[in-house]
Amino acid sequence: MSQKVLVTAGAAGIGLAIARAFAAMGAKVFVADIDAAALTRLGKESPDIHCGVCDLSKRSEIERMVPEAIARLGGLDVLVNNAGIGGPTSPVADLDPEAWEAVMQVNLSCTFNVTRLAIPHLKKSNSASIIVMSSAAGRFGYANRSAYSTSKWGLIGFTKTLALELGAYGIRANAILPGAVAGPRMEKVLEGRAKLSGRSLEEERMAGLAMQSIKTVVEPTDVAALAVFLASDAGRTISGQMLPIDNNTIA
Repeated sequence: MSQKVLVTAGAAGIGLAIARAFAAMGAKVFVADIDAAALTRLGKESPDIHCGVCDLSKRSEIERMVPEAIARLGGLDVLVNNAGIGGPTSPVADLDPEAWEAVMQVNLSCTFNVTRLAIPHLKKSNSASIIVMSSAAGRFGYANRSAYSTSKWGLIGFTKTLALELGAYGIRANAILPGAVAGPRMEKVLEGRAKLSGRSLEEERMAGLAMQSIKTVVEPTDVAALAVFLASDAGRTISGQMLPIDNNTIA
């Protein structure tokens, strides 16, 4: 039987790669995202990918979206909590409190709200899996990225708690911790670092790679392959784990 998969923020980047990877394996996928135009394009790719517009920073929108997704899929086996924003690059003393709260709202509260609504449906699955997209920032502190790093550390605690609470129902929960992933978001982060440091964009890129034993960025498809594995029968005994995919970040 094909898996029924909900992916948040799946219209671009890592989320898009994950949605496509599950669909390629024969899964029915529902993608929630705020970008209506991107969802329209994605919906034309495959009859197995269903899409719904949702502002994941708003609880009321999430409470509308999750039941819609369950109805479209006919149940739920896999939840991929991918929604997240990078937030500003700024020292703590200069960080706008509203910017801090915006990061927590999307990165933490969205994940909590989607998950709490999905759990009753996951309990009905014979092989349920929750995947939380944390970050290498969930292992290390990052200067000038306090909001992002704090939220990603918080997701680790949330994932481990889910694993403990839901194991009795056969539901496993794991966090994926990507390092530098190729794409527009990473370029924006590098631009912020360059602006703050006074170094060039290329200098910031080289400084980031210097922290890795393998001198290249991670591709979104690499992260997607790990997500598919964790949700498969091959990952049935893996739960409560942090799985870095970061070319061995050594900071």
